[in-house]
Amino acid sequence: MADNNTVVKKIATREAYGNALAEFGGDERIVVLDADLSKSTKTDTFKKKYPERFFNMGIAEANMMSVAAGLASCGKIVFASTFAVFAALRTCEQIRNSIGYPRLNVKIGATHAGISVGEDGASHQAVEDIGVIRSIPNMTVICPADAVETRHAVKAAIEHDGPVYLRLGRLVVPVLFDESNYKFELGKGIVLKEGSDVTVIATGLMVHEAVKAGEMLEAEGINSRIIDIHTIKPIDKELIIKAAKETGAIVTAEEGNVYGGLGSAVAEVVAENYPVPVKYVAIMDRFGKSGKPAPLMKEYGLTAEDIVAKVKEAMKMKK
Repeated sequence: MADNNTVVKKIATREAYGNALAEFGGDERIVVLDADLSKSTKTDTFKKKYPERFFNMGIAEANMMSVAAGLASCGKIVFASTFAVFAALRTCEQIRNSIGYPRLNVKIGATHAGISVGEDGASHQAVEDIGVIRSIPNMTVICPADAVETRHAVKAAIEHDGPVYLRLGRLVVPVLFDESNYKFELGKGIVLKEGSDVTVIATGLMVHEAVKAGEMLEAEGINSRIIDIHTIKPIDKELIIKAAKETGAIVTAEEGNVYGGLGSAVAEVVAENYPVPVKYVAIMDRFGKSGKPAPLMKEYGLTAEDIVAKVKEAMKMKK
């Protein structure tokens, strides 16, 4: 993790995504497609450097996924980008039949995920995308916590043979990790803080809230283990089972619907292997609405304080 004595930078994961595409774009197999949103998805960073391998597909997201599948079938590593609500939901049939089923090398850069999109409102706030994409066979799902993790996630996506869904945010978030000693391994979580009383498992921008919650709990004498799960599928079963055995209670934290996302994935592992109480910090089956990100996160129960409250509930249920 980054040194607490340094000034914390804030970078949106979508911006880190665009920078990473440009950084690794020297590989001539890489082709980037965008659905007329390149300034917002930050794929224009790649476009400026490699214009001959960038294609604006217009506001035709389903067609973009089909074109991505075609290019991938010819040996290309294709990044197809748009807002998460379009990337996962408008194009679901194409992802299932043209990308997931033949297990093609398409990487979906889904930006502006979750309610932290803010003023764009419910129509543009993808809260269901993790559950939708996770249910499609052959798909890998990654939700990085910060800019450093995003860079490594893009590199891992390039190296992985098969389809990948990268869930990225609009909002600037603190840089949590130190590039000099950060290690990313697909399908493996990261223990940010050891603890024995309870485990908090978080993904995406909720990792930052989990870290803050850990500090708040420590001040109350509760020793929490904090885990960053950047890869939601395949999930790190070994790490989750170990946490269940050693701490006896788990709280999950995610910026998405409670059904089908990180919480569901963790509960599946726990229920089958080592049942312990599991509580969820997530959007409780509601659509988003227009507003500033911070008040929305508070209204929808996605803050460090909400994690602390759920931890106390989970601990009361321990045997």
